[in-house]
Amino acid sequence: MTTRFLRLARQLFWFVAVGVAAALTHWGVAVLLVSQLTLPPALANVAGWLVAFFVSFTGHYFLTFHQARMPWLVAARRLFLISVGNFAINEIAYITLLHATSLPYDGLLAGILIAQAVLTFIASRYWAFRSRPADEESQEQSA
Repeated sequence: MTTRFLRLARQLFWFVAVGVAAALTHWGVAVLLVSQLTLPPALANVAGWLVAFFVSFTGHYFLTFHQARMPWLVAARRLFLISVGNFAINEIAYITLLHATSLPYDGLLAGILIAQAVLTFIASRYWAFRSRPADEESQEQSA
């Protein structure tokens, strides 16, 4: 196996582990707020997302993309923009499907969170945690 493949496999492992932790945090906070504080599901979803962002950023910065060696504030801003975009899609889909279907709110939210994982990985890997231009990296790997 090549070093590049092993690095990608390790990155995917940590991405999935951190993503699962963040998604469970998001889902758990939202379900707790709905079931215990009777918040509307859409509002509880916002709170869950905010809490999960900190789990996601911390895990990805220190585990998934630690080799990027970039200032944490730059990475945080970039990941936040990705997260806001994903959340906007999440919230629109969630509210639409809550009203258009009879699916339970918790299962619906779980499905939407799972569906966003691939887009988040691609955007994080190629933008949020990218610390140097792509052409520099390809030259380094070909040497």
